Amino acid sequence: MDVTFDRPFRRPDIQTVTTYREVWRVAPFRVLFGARTLAIVADTLRIVALSLLVYAATESPALAALAYGISFLPQLFGSGLLGALADRLPPRRLIALGYLGEAGAAVALALVPMPVWACLVLVAAVACVTPVFHGAANRLIAEVLPGDAYVLGRSLSNLASSLAQLAGLAGAGIAVAALGEREAILCAAAGHLVAALWTRLGLPALSLPATTGRLITASLRGNVALLKDPAIRRLLLTQWLPPGFVTGAEALVVPYAADRGLPAGWLLAAVPVGMIIGNLVVGRMVAPATRERLVPVLIAAMGAPLLVFLTNAPWPGLVAALVVVGGGFAFGLGVQAAFRDALPDGGGGQAFALLSTGLMTAQGLLPALAGLLAEALAPGAVIALLGLATLATAAPGLVRRQDRRHQEQRA
Repeated sequence: MDVTFDRPFRRPDIQTVTTYREVWRVAPFRVLFGARTLAIVADTLRIVALSLLVYAATESPALAALAYGISFLPQLFGSGLLGALADRLPPRRLIALGYLGEAGAAVALALVPMPVWACLVLVAAVACVTPVFHGAANRLIAEVLPGDAYVLGRSLSNLASSLAQLAGLAGAGIAVAALGEREAILCAAAGHLVAALWTRLGLPALSLPATTGRLITASLRGNVALLKDPAIRRLLLTQWLPPGFVTGAEALVVPYAADRGLPAGWLLAAVPVGMIIGNLVVGRMVAPATRERLVPVLIAAMGAPLLVFLTNAPWPGLVAALVVVGGGFAFGLGVQAAFRDALPDGGGGQAFALLSTGLMTAQGLLPALAGLLAEALAPGAVIALLGLATLATAAPGLVRRQDRRHQEQRA
């Protein structure tokens, strides 16, 4: 897809970009990176504060858990019905409106007296459009960072996401304790508002080719076409399933630790730490071709250490195993360029929206399924089963570059 920039910016050369510094010099990426990092902190703060607010009002653990995860499943419907919008509106406008919508919803949650069901419906409604503006942002990153710069950009984004989630969790505890739940949600609204202004003022104006046809019909047809393509479908499943299985396993760490009297906090912190280390090592120190060859190995590294939960290993050993699991998440750096290169012209935004939606859906559903299994089996056994499921996805040859086919299509 051709994108017109109203003012010039520095694009790194495909052959020479090998450092994070070169990627950071691309002005649109800096804006998208900064706004998204701030939005993740705000998202985490809002999710935690709303869950605590719902629990305080209802004393229902089930409703509190629903408030925590209500934004996952609606994204599936939003991507299915509205995904084509990511390729129809200028990215600056669409992304800014998305953050502005998040801010408005947070203000309403904090200031407008509503029953719990109305709060949940509001959060779900905003979640429906989340994959649309995320898809537009990811498409734009792929446009402005060619070649291996794109992978390094995604590596930086992954690092920021992990750190932002940790900061959001810590900030939520501090804000709720110091200010209260509603005031903490207002702080989240302020974060989203700043992200919207940052995007609106920092990104250049972009134009898109004119598109026609009904939005919902185009969205449904576009998703069907993406899923019917064997290469794209394989790459989507590769990015959806291993993280989903591991997230299901993470959801059982707390009950597992409680059964054995282990420090759950150390276990929960291990995976994000491993993710940070893995992204730094694989993103910065491993050559692009080697990253792709390491995909099955890294996926196996996500699954195999979970088998240790079948044993009575001491908690330092479990922490070390979970750090390795987190490091395996860097497999995505070997898949992302292949996924980008396999996409058809003119549908990148919708494809990235579908990728984000499937990932969020898997990470929302598999913890629930893991919880149901844990009603019949010990948590450690379910964690190990999910490790085996992750290992099953580590088939060699799962990822093949599509550059030649993609170049032929462009020609």
